[in-house]
Amino acid sequence: MLSIIQAAGWPIWPLIACSILALALIIERFLSLKQAKIAPPRLLDEALSVSRNSVPSADVVRQLEQNSALGEVLASGFRALNSDPRCSEVDLRATMEHTGRAVAHRLERYLSALATIASAAPLLGLLGTVIGMIEIFGSQAPTAGATGGNPAQLAHGISVALYNTAFGLIVAIPALIFWRYFRARVDDYLLTLELAAERFVRHLNTLRR
Repeated sequence: MLSIIQAAGWPIWPLIACSILALALIIERFLSLKQAKIAPPRLLDEALSVSRNSVPSADVVRQLEQNSALGEVLASGFRALNSDPRCSEVDLRATMEHTGRAVAHRLERYLSALATIASAAPLLGLLGTVIGMIEIFGSQAPTAGATGGNPAQLAHGISVALYNTAFGLIVAIPALIFWRYFRARVDDYLLTLELAAERFVRHLNTLRR
């Protein structure tokens, strides 16, 4: 591997940095976007059950808020009713939507960075290719007292061009695949949160006094 890096020349180092960053982002998103941390399947039913007759206590609301992203959205509805039992449905929806936007922002964190790596890696590979081509043409320029180009420099220029092109694609393709995967996963979570919040608002309307 070290010999490949040496053959590819200095243009490959930005690609190596991008590959390390992309791997770190992919691992972080896999850990952060687990269903248990975002939208546990039975959480909505449990929240509806504990609030069948009245808004639960502050301790229960706090535990719900710390449970998951969905719990945070549902807890904001409870808090709105605790602070003002006669709050309007519009205010209740606005409170939950505000919390939902903050949650959505957290779910989408680092996705733009992963998309940027997927877009930039081929360009960095192209930069290495261009540099390799420059070295190839430079090796063919006759020097004083010489009748031809430098074969060693020619071979080095070809290796720089090919290695950087290949490595740029190696970095970009997985980054693009995982970006699209995480993007779809976040969209699914946001739809789940939206539907759950809508159902929960209708339930909270029955608790308003």
